[in-house]
Amino acid sequence: MLGYFALAAFIATIPAANWLISNAGTVCVPNGPCLIPVGFGLMAPSGVLMIGLALVLRDLVQRRLGMLWSLGGIVAGAALSWTVASPALALASAAAFLFSELADTAVYTPLAKKRLIAAVWASSLVGTIIDSTLFLWLAFGSVSLLPGLVLGKVWMVAAATLVLWLMRRRDPAAFAAR
Repeated sequence: MLGYFALAAFIATIPAANWLISNAGTVCVPNGPCLIPVGFGLMAPSGVLMIGLALVLRDLVQRRLGMLWSLGGIVAGAALSWTVASPALALASAAAFLFSELADTAVYTPLAKKRLIAAVWASSLVGTIIDSTLFLWLAFGSVSLLPGLVLGKVWMVAAATLVLWLMRRRDPAAFAAR
């Protein structure tokens, strides 16, 4: 049950991120993203709230349901982006997301067998850097928001990993690899 819940949440994060970028933030740049403060005077596109979470959820989907479900979730989420974002934003999001999630998978898979939390952190960091750089460059032609986007994703990965760690302590069997 946990795996299917994580899969549904993972798929939903991608279109949610794209909707946020175009519609919600403390500042919305004309022909650009809506931004939120992420700390240390940095701003990031508001979709950062969902993508940091997506990185952790993808790892959980792979752990509970397997790599094929994880890859299917990546494709489904990217496809759903077309329903809530402009074609240019959806394409940039899908490309960045596909590349970053595949890199996340490549890092997570060998590490998760021994150290789940370390695997989630390492793979999320790799995914964060790739996703942030590609998305900003493809969507907006600039990586000027890269420090804020990376920081915002790190905050979300930290929060999601803490929840994952607490849940795993409460019910270790639910987090066993399948």
